[in-house]
Formats: sequence, C-alpha cells, structure tokens
Amino acid sequence: MARERVVEKRIKILLAKPGLDGHDRGAKVVAIALKEAGMEVVYMGLHQTVEAIVRAAVDEDVDIIGLSILTGGHLPICRRLMELLREEGADDIAVAVGGVIPKKDIPALEGLGVRGVYPGGTLLDDLVAGLKSLAS
Repeated sequence: MARERVVEKRIKILLAKPGLDGHDRGAKVVAIALKEAGMEVVYMGLHQTVEAIVRAAVDEDVDIIGLSILTGGHLPICRRLMELLREEGADDIAVAVGGVIPKKDIPALEGLGVRGVYPGGTLLDDLVAGLKSLAS
C-alpha cells in the first residue's frame, strides 16, 4: 500500500519597514527566525512606502505582510495599508505589526483589521507560532 505524502504549504511573508525609521536590526533578526522556521521571507528593507508594500505583497502573492514600526506611526500606516489592500481586493492577506506598539493601541490596530500585533520583547517562538496561525 502506497503512503500518501502530505506536503505542507510553505508560508510566504513580506517584511517591510515603512516610513522613515532607520533601524532594521530587529527586522533582520525576525527574518532569519522566520526562515529558520521554514517560511519564505521577502524582505523589502528600510524606508518603504505603504503603496510599495501593498504592490509587492500582491505581486509576490504573500500570505502575510509583516511590518516593523519603531516610529510611533503604526496607526496611520496600518490604516492606509488596510485601505489599499481592500482597494486591491487583497484584504485576504493577513497583516501583522511588530515594534514599539503601546498596549493601548492594540485594540485600535485590531479594529483596522491587523490580525497580529507583536510588541517589542515578544519571544521569537511566540512570533513564529502566531504567524503560523495567521496563515492557516
């Protein structure tokens, strides 16, 4: 009797640093951790516009957009990103945000449609597990 081989879909995530934030060490550490967890990572790097992030996410056919935001602009950035995803008909792409995110802003981000919020200090294992659950 032949055994069926089950192939798990590889999660594809786009990581980006929107706006003027010039610090990307944390995002690079996250990218490595996600690759080590078996995910395909497209890293856009620093100083990305929301429009470029959405375009790349659609073009790359990603499962998740991960934003690293340290500047405090997470609410307007995410508001615009979610608007553009809806306009593109790509609001099935899960959005996760990490960085300097005050606890008081988490409900507002979730209200915008952000599905994962990972403030600074989140353990990498918890981040990986959370992103895996977003993609399933």
